[in-house]
Amino acid sequence: MTREQLETRQIPIYFAAVLAAIVFGLLASDTARHLEALITPAIAVLMYAMFLQIPFLDLRQGLGNRRFITALLLANFLLVPLLVWAITRGLVEHPAILIGTLLVLLTPCIDYVVVFTHIGKGDSRLTLAATPLLLLAQLVLLPVYLALMLGGSSQVTISITPFVEAFVLLIVLPMALAVLTSAGARRSRAVATWNDAWAWLPVPAMALVLMVVIASQIVVVLRDFDRLLPVVPVYIGFMLLAPVLGFASARLLRLPATKARSVTFSAATRNSLVVLPLALALPEEMRGLAAAAVITQTLVELVSELIYVRAIPRLVR
Repeated sequence: MTREQLETRQIPIYFAAVLAAIVFGLLASDTARHLEALITPAIAVLMYAMFLQIPFLDLRQGLGNRRFITALLLANFLLVPLLVWAITRGLVEHPAILIGTLLVLLTPCIDYVVVFTHIGKGDSRLTLAATPLLLLAQLVLLPVYLALMLGGSSQVTISITPFVEAFVLLIVLPMALAVLTSAGARRSRAVATWNDAWAWLPVPAMALVLMVVIASQIVVVLRDFDRLLPVVPVYIGFMLLAPVLGFASARLLRLPATKARSVTFSAATRNSLVVLPLALALPEEMRGLAAAAVITQTLVELVSELIYVRAIPRLVR
């Protein structure tokens, strides 16, 4: 199998991983629960593999399309946050679910969105080039949005230390290593060979992360499903409205169809796997429900993407 064939078959691979994780998590729940300890290292490996595919050293070229970048930022950091604020007001009485929902819906995806954009006939290369900017913007803006949307609720107390630790371990460190090895590949054949080998790993690493995350958390999701019911219409509403906002942003900036599809996919696809450790770093009384809310969004989104890859190319012309 070639790398191109592996990447083409990503969606069935991911769905197979999800189904296997659900079965394992339900049939061997005691064992699966211990997989939670592997979530952070598995995601760190995934992020390093993904960051190696991002042209950090050629970032200026990716940022050269100002209309695309403006539409991307407008959709993800103004229109979508307004939507998230509006549709989560009904969760104020459920603080653990609220913070889990905010964590996942306020952070645009930086990994498998590239895959879905490619399948959905968007400009995946431009999406990939813009990924570092999306990453940096959400690092800066997420604490601001959380403070604004959580307000003065006395029920929600968040320590910033676990968040900083998670961002350093999952994003800053893998990104720094990826930049260093990408730079080294231009001068060393051995480092270039290392990078070529890692280019095969994003798909298996993503499948591994999905299995570890879902297998370790599926029992919690099902156990608390009645308490999670209020968040389901929120995710469905986001699934329906976020692509519309992405398309509106692209139309406002008069982008051609392929770039408009990229913005649409970016607005609709969230960073669930990366923010899950942040949910797990919350205080004990909130951790379980917040993580379950993130996992629920992942499951809804995987189904949504199957609809998007067929609907968006037809609707965004």
